[in-house]
Amino acid sequence: IQSQSPEWREEVSSSLEIKEKEIREKGSEILREQLDAAKKELKLKDKECERLSQVRNQLEQELEELTASLFEEAHKMVREANVKQAAAEKQLKEAQGKIDVLQAEVTALKTLVLTSTPSSPNRQLHPQLQSSGTRGAYKHVGGHVRNKSASGGFPTSSGKPEPSPVSVQPKEDREIDSVLFAEFLMWKEHPSLDRSSAFLSRIYSEEIGPCLSFTRSELVQSAVESNSLTIEPVAMSALPMVKASAIECGGPNGFRAAVETKCALSGMSRLCRHRIKLGDKGSYYYISPSSRARITAVCNFFTYIRYIQQGLVRHDAEQMFWEVMRLRREMTVAKLGFYLTDQG
Repeated sequence: IQSQSPEWREEVSSSLEIKEKEIREKGSEILREQLDAAKKELKLKDKECERLSQVRNQLEQELEELTASLFEEAHKMVREANVKQAAAEKQLKEAQGKIDVLQAEVTALKTLVLTSTPSSPNRQLHPQLQSSGTRGAYKHVGGHVRNKSASGGFPTSSGKPEPSPVSVQPKEDREIDSVLFAEFLMWKEHPSLDRSSAFLSRIYSEEIGPCLSFTRSELVQSAVESNSLTIEPVAMSALPMVKASAIECGGPNGFRAAVETKCALSGMSRLCRHRIKLGDKGSYYYISPSSRARITAVCNFFTYIRYIQQGLVRHDAEQMFWEVMRLRREMTVAKLGFYLTDQG
């Protein structure tokens, strides 16, 4: 090499410099490319970090809102529960007070009912039976007039009861009909107002049906069965505008009115001292004394069997049976046209 000429050495040296320069340029280019790639990747990482940070912030905000909402809902539910509990406790106290009052009323009612039957009603239980005093030999019992005389006869045409030569009332003998008593006992095991039972079916066909066989029998019977029929005396202000003779009759409260007009049930022209209302209807129908007696007899029967159904009658089965038979006899007498009137 030393023997080589200086030109050659210079040429080799320049060639090495050129190659070294090229190697440096290539290395620099590679490093720049790697740096650019690293920068791009770093930018992507920064964007991803920013996106994840936003997601985290959004989730934290939603979690805070959800927590606040849950706390608010929980407080609201607690407040509502407290209000409902207070209202329930108030209602419970009121209900207990009402129950105590009702129990006292039921106890008093049972005490009155146990001493009251349709034949001998308790006048405290039925204040409408109170009268200003007895009239002659008659007294009001359950809306009917009974003769105190031993003969038990009806008033004569002169309006005065016939005097009885005998002062001792005859004893009434009776004997239980085994078929009727068996039907009553079977009904009494599960008392109801369902007419499909043999007991009520017989009474409907033999007494109730004939006793209520009016022009409006179905309407009247339905009102009697549902205990929604009202009977009241005719007031002077309630007299219908008809061409009939109106009179005033003595009554428990001084004077009550009567009007001679057509009975709404029988269709006959009679002196009507009472009127009826069927259910909640506002219309009144004027009825004759005979029609009133028939309706009253049926109402008395239904009242007594309702007492039995509600467990308010504490008599034995035989006493109940004879009371039912007495009420059936009243219906039979009423449907035949017999009735008692005031002799004011």
